[in-house]
Amino acid sequence: MEKAKGTNCNFNEQEMSKFCTNFHRTIEFIGKRWMGMIIYQLLSGPKRYYELMDSIPGISDRLLTERLRDLENEGLIIKKALVPTQRKVEYELTPAGKQLENVITSIFDWVKNRDSME
Repeated sequence: MEKAKGTNCNFNEQEMSKFCTNFHRTIEFIGKRWMGMIIYQLLSGPKRYYELMDSIPGISDRLLTERLRDLENEGLIIKKALVPTQRKVEYELTPAGKQLENVITSIFDWVKNRDSME
């Protein structure tokens, strides 16, 4: 089996199949509309729902709620009650979510560089 260019990966066929499946699933998940922007906004620290809504122009209330639920279900964010008796919560990246920082910032940098070349 040939190594992937620029990596230290050396997979057998079964490992490569599993890796490709997981890679594709991850790219599809991050690529959902607004998902990357939500993660990007949370990289600077915990945010309340309205802070996320204000920082992402164009996202709908329904879609933000759906994406936050997706991120929570994947274990990438946690929803913490600020005041247990009220509905005040904030969203924060988990350690697994924080591991996406290099991925998200690399994509942002790539987009900026590409836009400046056009």
